[in-house]
This record gives sequence, C-alpha cells and structure tokens, in this order.
Amino acid sequence: MFEKGEYVIYGHVGICQVMGTTTMDLDGIPKDRLYYVLQPDGKGSGRIYTPVDNGKPVLRKIMTRDEAEALISDIPEIETLEIENDKLREEKYKECLKTCNGRELIRIIKTIYSRRRQRLKSGKKVTAVDERYMKLAEDNLYAELAMLLEIPKDHVVSYISQKCGNTGA
Repeated sequence: MFEKGEYVIYGHVGICQVMGTTTMDLDGIPKDRLYYVLQPDGKGSGRIYTPVDNGKPVLRKIMTRDEAEALISDIPEIETLEIENDKLREEKYKECLKTCNGRELIRIIKTIYSRRRQRLKSGKKVTAVDERYMKLAEDNLYAELAMLLEIPKDHVVSYISQKCGNTGA
C-alpha cells in the first residue's frame, strides 16, 4: 500500500502524489472499499479516486534516481519494437504505454524515431499515429525522469544524449 505524500505513476495520467486514502459514500459502492486519493502532478487541484485493490490501471511507485540513471545507461541496448503489420502498430504502442514501464516507453520512442528518420528520408510524412504515441511516450517518461533528476522536462533529451550519446530518445 502506498503512503500519504508518496509519488506514484498512475496509468496515462503519469506522476501523482498520494494524498491519502478514503472510502466513498455513493450508491452501489461498498462502504468499506478503500480508495487512494491522488493529485496529478502539475495539473491543478483535481483529484483522482482509485480503488486500492484495483488492478486495471497501472499504479506503481515512481522510480528511484538510481533506477532512472540505470535506465538511461541501458538506452543503447534497449531494442526497438518489431512490428511488421502497420495495422497492428497502434495496438502494440497502446500495449507498451499501458505498462507504464520506462523500458517500454523507450522502445516506443526509439521505434518511432527510427521510423520517422526512414520515412522522411524516403520523402514520406510521419504518420499521425506515430506522432501521437511519440508525444505520449515522451511526456510520460520525461516527466518522471525530470522529477527524479531534478532538471526541467525540456532538458531531459539533452541529458540523455549527454549520458549515452545521440540515441534518438
């Protein structure tokens, strides 16, 4: 169970701070079911209520700084996604995003970066699907890394490049 004040990653929302736990007094909801009260980081005063025992959206502890540094140093070895069928590409991106796992987000970013380079080289535009999932993956990964590394989010790419060379992440 997460403690009050702890930072977590909650599904596609990203970084949230655990504000505490509560029960809900609503029809059809068991009165003794416990919910986390989450505040999305940097998203105003909104609150998210999610059951403590809910396994659907991923709710995980934020990485440690050491884990973030290790992940960054592993970037050159992290493989791109092998997706032969363009129709299955979006499904594979969604699958990786749902894990809220840094390695999977890097796989998306590296895959799309490589596809972007190939498409532009052959005179084609970048697909809307690639653009959308690149933004989602970058936003989620870079927000967590920025917080852990104590740098602005828009400096994360240059930090990664400095640490492991120009990988395209």
